Amino acid sequence: MPELAEVEFYRKQWNLGLNQSIQSIHINSERRIFREGNPQLAAQRLPSSILKESQCSGKWMLFKFQPTSWLGIHLGMTGTLSTAAADYSPLKHDHLVLYQKKQSLIFSDPRLFGRIRFEQTHDAPLWWLQLAPSLISPEVKLKDISAFLKNHARSPIKAALLMQKRFPGIGNWMADEILWRASIHPRRLAGSLSPLEEKILWKETLTVVRNALKVIGNDWSDPPNSWLFNHRWKDGGLCPATGSALLRETIGGRTTCWSPGRQKI
Repeated sequence: MPELAEVEFYRKQWNLGLNQSIQSIHINSERRIFREGNPQLAAQRLPSSILKESQCSGKWMLFKFQPTSWLGIHLGMTGTLSTAAADYSPLKHDHLVLYQKKQSLIFSDPRLFGRIRFEQTHDAPLWWLQLAPSLISPEVKLKDISAFLKNHARSPIKAALLMQKRFPGIGNWMADEILWRASIHPRRLAGSLSPLEEKILWKETLTVVRNALKVIGNDWSDPPNSWLFNHRWKDGGLCPATGSALLRETIGGRTTCWSPGRQKI
């Protein structure tokens, strides 16, 4: 499932169409992609509008069209944004195509867990404004993280890191990366962390978010081999810090990878 770094990368793909008008639109409106939106209204209002800006918040993207249209996109598990030639012919899994004079902007999703929301309003939609603030926003402090962990004291820390209301955009691999760097076992209960461990967890969360945005979010580059990321998928993978064999197990409903030589319970 795309996490905040992958979402940032895909958002940038449509930037090729900024400040250009929509000539026509293809919508596969019978699919559940539009379960929170109004595809008929989008089909009426988006043609002739101009794509003016794009932004991300956690796992959501928002595209602004002049004069008063907004398109929210969640990639789900398999969604992607891409561009193609102006005469592009939609394929089976293309649920939205915005045709411009020079190119086409495409949203595809084979497994249909993604979502599209269309709104008409002068200001950003209310649902967007209600999303949790970015983890690298100045308004999020260590005390907020500590309070959240105490409120979810009985949850495994891995599960707590996946809760979007406090850790927007963090998904499976980023949570594993954070815990590995912080030397915290994913089965530890969120309320069991000491103040020092909470501080380390928050520091590593910011490090992983910023580095992931710089590397994956920029141009989909592979992280360096010093990250857990490059080793967590392999059967028989080894911890890049200790050389011990990595383990994988379902924790918090998600397949979790950790290093028993580094993350002790």
